[in-house]
Amino acid sequence: MWKARRVVVGVAGGIAAYKTAELVSRLRQQEAEVEVVMTEAATRFISPLTLSTLAGRPVWTDMFAVSGPVPHVELARKAELVIVAPATADLMARMAIGLADELLTALILATRAPVLVVPSMNANMYTHPATRDNLRRLSEL
Repeated sequence: MWKARRVVVGVAGGIAAYKTAELVSRLRQQEAEVEVVMTEAATRFISPLTLSTLAGRPVWTDMFAVSGPVPHVELARKAELVIVAPATADLMARMAIGLADELLTALILATRAPVLVVPSMNANMYTHPATRDNLRRLSEL
Protein backbone atom coordinates (compact mmCIF):
# COMPACT_ATOMS: atom_id res chain seq x y z
CA MET A 1 0.00 0.00 0.00
CA TRP A 2 2.78 2.47 0.85
CA LYS A 3 5.45 1.26 -1.60
CA ALA A 4 7.00 4.27 -3.37
CA ARG A 5 4.30 6.59 -1.97
CA ARG A 6 5.65 10.03 -1.07
CA VAL A 7 4.72 10.93 2.50
CA VAL A 8 5.72 14.06 4.39
CA VAL A 9 5.69 13.64 8.15
CA GLY A 10 5.43 16.94 10.02
CA VAL A 11 6.54 16.94 13.64
CA ALA A 12 5.48 19.63 16.13
CA GLY A 13 7.02 20.32 19.52
CA GLY A 14 5.17 18.17 21.99
CA ILE A 15 6.24 15.31 24.21
CA ALA A 16 4.62 12.82 21.81
CA ALA A 17 7.22 13.78 19.17
CA TYR A 18 9.27 10.77 20.24
CA LYS A 19 6.47 8.52 18.92
CA THR A 20 7.08 9.87 15.42
CA ALA A 21 10.17 7.66 15.24
CA GLU A 22 7.90 4.60 15.19
CA LEU A 23 5.65 6.14 12.53
CA VAL A 24 8.58 6.97 10.26
CA SER A 25 10.09 3.52 10.81
CA ARG A 26 6.85 1.74 9.93
CA LEU A 27 6.30 3.85 6.80
CA ARG A 28 9.84 3.03 5.65
CA GLN A 29 9.30 -0.68 6.38
CA GLN A 30 6.33 -0.44 4.02
CA GLU A 31 8.72 1.13 1.45
CA ALA A 32 7.22 4.62 1.52
CA GLU A 33 9.43 7.55 0.57
CA VAL A 34 9.40 9.65 3.73
CA GLU A 35 10.40 13.28 4.14
CA VAL A 36 10.40 14.62 7.70
CA VAL A 37 9.76 18.28 8.49
CA MET A 38 10.26 19.38 12.09
CA THR A 39 9.37 22.61 13.83
CA GLU A 40 12.12 24.18 15.92
CA ALA A 41 10.26 23.15 19.08
CA ALA A 42 10.09 19.53 17.88
CA THR A 43 13.90 19.37 17.79
CA ARG A 44 13.86 19.85 21.56
CA PHE A 45 11.89 16.64 22.04
CA ILE A 46 13.50 14.32 19.47
CA SER A 47 16.72 14.62 17.54
CA PRO A 48 16.60 15.34 13.81
CA LEU A 49 19.40 12.76 13.53
CA THR A 50 17.10 10.04 14.87
CA LEU A 51 14.38 10.80 12.33
CA SER A 52 16.89 11.31 9.53
CA THR A 53 18.37 7.89 10.18
CA LEU A 54 14.94 6.26 10.17
CA ALA A 55 13.75 8.14 7.07
CA GLY A 56 16.99 7.53 5.18
CA ARG A 57 17.34 11.18 4.21
CA PRO A 58 17.99 14.56 5.82
CA VAL A 59 15.32 16.12 7.99
CA TRP A 60 13.95 19.53 7.06
CA THR A 61 13.94 22.12 9.85
CA ASP A 62 14.55 25.51 8.23
CA MET A 63 12.77 27.11 5.30
CA PHE A 64 15.78 29.30 4.53
CA ALA A 65 18.69 26.88 5.09
CA VAL A 66 19.16 25.77 1.49
CA SER A 67 19.70 27.38 -1.85
CA GLY A 68 17.97 26.04 -4.93
CA PRO A 69 14.34 24.94 -5.03
CA VAL A 70 12.17 26.46 -2.31
CA PRO A 71 11.74 23.65 0.25
CA HIS A 72 8.11 24.20 1.21
CA VAL A 73 7.04 24.41 -2.44
CA GLU A 74 9.01 21.33 -3.55
CA LEU A 75 7.95 19.20 -0.60
CA ALA A 76 4.34 20.31 -1.01
CA ARG A 77 4.39 19.48 -4.72
CA LYS A 78 5.87 16.01 -4.24
CA ALA A 79 3.74 14.94 -1.27
CA GLU A 80 0.97 12.42 -1.79
CA LEU A 81 0.05 12.66 1.90
CA VAL A 82 1.11 14.94 4.76
CA ILE A 83 0.85 13.49 8.27
CA VAL A 84 1.23 15.96 11.13
CA ALA A 85 2.09 13.91 14.21
CA PRO A 86 2.07 15.12 16.84
CA ALA A 87 -0.08 18.13 16.10
CA THR A 88 0.08 20.44 19.11
CA ALA A 89 -2.60 22.96 20.04
CA ASP A 90 -0.23 25.72 18.93
CA LEU A 91 0.44 24.20 15.52
CA MET A 92 -3.24 23.45 14.92
CA ALA A 93 -4.14 27.05 15.80
CA ARG A 94 -1.58 28.35 13.31
CA MET A 95 -2.81 25.91 10.67
CA ALA A 96 -6.45 26.89 11.27
CA ILE A 97 -5.77 30.57 10.54
CA GLY A 98 -3.46 29.90 7.60
CA LEU A 99 -0.29 31.16 9.26
CA ALA A 100 2.87 30.21 7.37
CA ASP A 101 5.55 31.38 9.78
CA GLU A 102 7.88 28.38 9.43
CA LEU A 103 8.56 25.50 7.06
CA LEU A 104 5.87 23.07 8.22
CA THR A 105 2.98 25.55 8.17
CA ALA A 106 4.12 26.98 4.82
CA LEU A 107 4.25 23.46 3.37
CA ILE A 108 0.74 22.71 4.64
CA LEU A 109 -0.59 25.82 2.90
CA ALA A 110 1.25 25.00 -0.32
CA THR A 111 0.29 21.34 -0.67
CA ARG A 112 -2.73 19.95 -2.46
CA ALA A 113 -2.18 16.53 -0.86
CA PRO A 114 -4.47 15.35 1.93
CA VAL A 115 -3.28 16.43 5.39
CA LEU A 116 -3.82 14.02 8.27
CA VAL A 117 -3.68 15.81 11.64
CA VAL A 118 -2.92 13.73 14.74
CA PRO A 119 -3.65 15.90 17.79
CA SER A 120 -1.55 15.40 20.91
CA MET A 121 -1.74 17.58 23.99
CA ASN A 122 -2.92 17.84 27.57
CA ALA A 123 -6.58 16.80 27.93
CA ASN A 124 -7.63 20.25 29.16
CA MET A 125 -5.98 21.87 26.15
CA TYR A 126 -7.70 19.38 23.83
CA THR A 127 -11.16 20.10 25.25
CA HIS A 128 -10.70 23.88 25.37
CA PRO A 129 -13.25 25.64 23.13
CA ALA A 130 -10.52 27.35 21.09
CA THR A 131 -8.86 24.01 20.30
CA ARG A 132 -12.21 22.41 19.46
CA ASP A 133 -12.97 25.33 17.10
CA ASN A 134 -9.57 24.94 15.47
CA LEU A 135 -10.13 21.21 14.96
CA ARG A 136 -13.54 21.91 13.42
CA ARG A 137 -11.98 24.48 11.11
CA LEU A 138 -9.20 22.08 10.09
CA SER A 139 -11.75 19.36 9.26
CA GLU A 140 -13.60 21.81 7.05
CA LEU A 141 -10.41 22.71 5.23
